Amino acid sequence: MLQTQDLTVRFGGHVAVNAVSCAFEPGTLTAIVGPNGAGKTTYFNLISGQLRASSGSVTLGGRNLSGLSPSQRTRAGLGRAFQLTNLFPRLSVLENVRLAVQATREGEHRRGLNLWSIWSDHAALTERAQDILRTVALADKEDETVANLPHGDQRKLEVALLMALEPQVFMFDEPTAGMNALEVPVILDLIRQLKQDRSKTILLVEHKMDVVRELADRIIVLHNGQLVADGDPATVIASPIVQEAYLGIAPKDALAQGEGEGRA
Repeated sequence: MLQTQDLTVRFGGHVAVNAVSCAFEPGTLTAIVGPNGAGKTTYFNLISGQLRASSGSVTLGGRNLSGLSPSQRTRAGLGRAFQLTNLFPRLSVLENVRLAVQATREGEHRRGLNLWSIWSDHAALTERAQDILRTVALADKEDETVANLPHGDQRKLEVALLMALEPQVFMFDEPTAGMNALEVPVILDLIRQLKQDRSKTILLVEHKMDVVRELADRIIVLHNGQLVADGDPATVIASPIVQEAYLGIAPKDALAQGEGEGRA
């Protein structure tokens, strides 16, 4: 279980995330939604360690991660993808994934494997990387330089790197941002594949409500840095506070809209 307890961050007099307590279970995909400036990405940054919390805690499997750096949290089991791709642009597609696989194997070494076996087993690292590239439909581009890839393929590659790290928690911050209509379904299919592993927890920040409805088992809503709604997608999307805060529809307008749709 990933859990935040009273997680808070202040920038001067502004409270960007305000005492958010939430638990995320394995086998679920939770979408985090809210209007621009609600604190969604800031909340992600606090969980993954890009920002240091003013107060509160982040725990994973009972382990307190609050004092750990982003890289230490990755080794602890948090895998994070960003709004902007975070890759090695001058390396090939295969080299990017192989580095992530190697990092995972080195983590295993710290728990007792022989270091020489890690570096000498080049073929095994490459084979694992190629397996992952086949999963994300990039096997035919393994020798391409990452900088030359179209945006959609770069997003797929970032998912591949996360898979190579074998995290307990997958964190996606607007994974379809900047993608065209043909590229979006590929990313959604990859996330669906990840959902099939019921031992994994998936968090998703996403503005597109059609994506949220399709993928989410649960929605939490942040507004002005506070957790204002939490539940199954249908209930949360229909709630007055979400209609007003996220969709910009006042409760009376939402009611009128629903009546109009009923008459139609």
